Amino acid sequence: YRKWCKANKFESMLPPDVKEQKNAAAVANARQDSLDPHLHEVQPREHVLPYSDKLFREAAIEWLASTNQPIQAVDHPSFKKMIDTASRATTGVLIPNRKAT
Repeated sequence: YRKWCKANKFESMLPPDVKEQKNAAAVANARQDSLDPHLHEVQPREHVLPYSDKLFREAAIEWLASTNQPIQAVDHPSFKKMIDTASRATTGVLIPNRKAT
């Protein structure tokens, strides 16, 4: 029977052969392949703090002081327009540097 199975590419269904096939399948399934080819590095995103009036006030005061702006700068319509536009952003704001303007 086993010769006939081998000659005709047929799997033997004799109990010892079935047991051997199951053991071979279990060994093959127990071996874990490497995940390395499937993984890719994720670039860290900048963490955006959630908005709060306190955080905005602190940032505005820091900006005024560090850039020597007059206190009236926060009352200027263009400043208010810029802040209003930025407030609609959901994932942070990309501020252009002096080379991009």
